[in-house]
Amino acid sequence: MLRVGCHVSIAGSLAAAVGRAGERGCTTFQIFSRNPRGWRFKPLTDEDISAFRETLEASGIGPVVDHMPYLPNLASPKEEVYAKSVTTLTAELGRCEVLGIPYLVMHLGSHLGTGIEGGRQRLIAGILRAYEETEGKTLLLLENTAGTKNSLGGTFEEIQAILDALPEERAAVCFDTCHAFAAGYDLRTTDAVGESLDAFDDVIGLDRLRVVHCNDSKGPLGSHLDRHEHIGLGAIGEEGFRAFFSPTAIRRLPLICETPVDDRRDDAGNIRVVRELAGA
Repeated sequence: MLRVGCHVSIAGSLAAAVGRAGERGCTTFQIFSRNPRGWRFKPLTDEDISAFRETLEASGIGPVVDHMPYLPNLASPKEEVYAKSVTTLTAELGRCEVLGIPYLVMHLGSHLGTGIEGGRQRLIAGILRAYEETEGKTLLLLENTAGTKNSLGGTFEEIQAILDALPEERAAVCFDTCHAFAAGYDLRTTDAVGESLDAFDDVIGLDRLRVVHCNDSKGPLGSHLDRHEHIGLGAIGEEGFRAFFSPTAIRRLPLICETPVDDRRDDAGNIRVVRELAGA
């Protein structure tokens, strides 16, 4: 079964997110486990945990993907931000464990002009510190970026350099189609998709890929613009996504839409288009 879903809100409760996912036709989904726009958050109660796990099990939907909040930056040279970022990652890994969420997606952050190598070393050290304080099966997924100024993870080589320093059993990759396209990896045709996925396989390995963020791109190839568009309506287009969804290595993964909701299409509409283009 093709597992397709979207990011859903946890407004009201974590358990409520499961119902929202079902309403949208999700067979997998992504959440923030807490407010993504602040540093402070409420600890999970036993009731929160049991309600979420029971509702999820009854739904038959899965796997669930958690996404790190927006503020953390483990590549930051600013000591206060860095310390808060490590604390947040540690807490989020712990929340995933008790909630039974197998994947936690994180952006790799910005070195703020201090250099890629320094940012990479801070990021690696922060992740390792979080690992030391948590145990469990949750995989941390490094998400490729659009290659914006001072960011980490815009190339497959940058991601592999980070993976090389982390325990293989605790880290893997989330592939974002918009980010890859904006970073210069062409996904518009069958041949282009094949070349880009071959490049990923050569550098990182498709076996390290666990989740796909399905997003079309408002910006052109290599634009470094992180602007998501409805599936098939952006610069990647229907032909590109039809080709991208064809390989077994992609079809076996949770496919998560992070697309707009507007008068053209909603979440359910994008999920439906993914299924159509994938021939499901």
